[in-house]
Amino acid sequence: MRFRRSTVLVATLAVLASGCGVAGRAQDAGDGTAAGVGTNPPSGPVGPIPAGLEKFYQQQPDWERCGSNQQCATIEVPLDYTKPTGQTIELRARKVLARDRGGRIGTLFINPGGPGASGQDFAQQAPMLFGSALLRKFDIIGWDPRGVGESTPVKCLDTAQLDAMIAADGSPDDAAEISDLDKQSKTLAAGCQQRSGQLLPHVSTKDAARDIDVLRGIVGDPQLYYLGMSYGTFLGATYAELFPKNVGRMVLDGAVDPSITSEQMAIAQAKGFDKALDAFAEDCAQRSCKLGSSKNEVLGKIDQLIKDSDANPLPGNGNRKVTQALVILGLIYPLYLKDFWPRLEDAVADGLAGNGARLLALADEYTDRQPTGYADNSNEVQIAVNCLDHPDFTSIAQIESKVGEYKAASPRFGEFLAWSSVSCVNWPVKPVDKPHKIKAAGAKPIMVVGTTRDPATPYEWAVGLAHQLESGVLVSRDGDGHTAYLSGNACVKNVVESYLVQGNTPAADIKC
Repeated sequence: MRFRRSTVLVATLAVLASGCGVAGRAQDAGDGTAAGVGTNPPSGPVGPIPAGLEKFYQQQPDWERCGSNQQCATIEVPLDYTKPTGQTIELRARKVLARDRGGRIGTLFINPGGPGASGQDFAQQAPMLFGSALLRKFDIIGWDPRGVGESTPVKCLDTAQLDAMIAADGSPDDAAEISDLDKQSKTLAAGCQQRSGQLLPHVSTKDAARDIDVLRGIVGDPQLYYLGMSYGTFLGATYAELFPKNVGRMVLDGAVDPSITSEQMAIAQAKGFDKALDAFAEDCAQRSCKLGSSKNEVLGKIDQLIKDSDANPLPGNGNRKVTQALVILGLIYPLYLKDFWPRLEDAVADGLAGNGARLLALADEYTDRQPTGYADNSNEVQIAVNCLDHPDFTSIAQIESKVGEYKAASPRFGEFLAWSSVSCVNWPVKPVDKPHKIKAAGAKPIMVVGTTRDPATPYEWAVGLAHQLESGVLVSRDGDGHTAYLSGNACVKNVVESYLVQGNTPAADIKC
């Protein structure tokens, strides 16, 4: 889950690559390459099928080769699950075939977060990211959730409009700057309504969770094996709430607490990024880095950069200036992964010297901005999903009344998080859900993983989710950065893979 500024989407890791391209056509045959268990392809969906949805659960996708040991397919699901005979939409999925076909357990469905990140891209990188035990024993399927990427997409703005929205002042100092934020928000809402009006009411997390059960039925697995990260944990927990008896083994890494309000979420994230920035500054100071020899000196220079860029944007790449909002994004993005801290040091040093090119490059990576435009629609999707899932502020006046509280919680990032809600103020579709605890009564043990200094999904969220799930088991990683399984922590890797592959559920919470 990314920094909850509604004009920005959070991706999981920068290693994710391009989407699914068909590199030739190869039909599944009865030779162990189909989506069955072991060498036997399924005879049809396993488990109960919700009334009226038979044609979706019983469809047989045309899996086409789209890479080494990988296949891609398009799956049909209802636009509106309350009207299964009505309009349909498409989901695009990628499958990485299990290396041990004879000993194959089933299918592991994966989601990298967002909302808005591409599961296809995540699956494409699975052979480089996941442990050998998972790659041997599972077909791994990642899909673009409804509204995302190559699935039926949410479309809203062109490149110039998105640039203007993302660069807009997130800490307005006067009525004119507030009016500009409001204008940007209304342009977004109008564009989404015009280009994706039919889809907008149906991209909620509950809709996406129902899609997962269709996918489970299609591959013939009686129960769901699932690994979700960041926002993907909210998606997985929602699935467990809707289909508790269909949960097999589920890992929720970098957990979101579904019981907290959007306001509590935003303030917690602001504090989380403050905490992560403190850790960076302390590390930087211990090395007598370019930014100073004490933590306070490093943080002081960063704060000065933020302040100065408000009135005087930095030069960027020649065509675009680096506004304060882009500086903030350039600071936040490297906090997701400790390996990026040297890039943060260099970018801040350059910014203080009057050069914003590195900060702009970091902000562009964060928002998937390429030289020719945005690589995907993740920025729009994040807003579309969040505004449906979480009741938020309903007026500019309400946001203004809360800015002081946000700034008190986080002087550095709080104001930006308060004004992040402006997009939902003008959103054309009303929220369909509200925060509540998810118990998933009757589900098998669900593994919840949290990292102590995770800036995007603070550790206390994992604690909260693990405790509210009736079968939740908490795995805690002491460390920096966003999520745990891909962090290189051997303890987390072993616990997660032992659970997914062998069903070894810890008898008690584990600390790594």
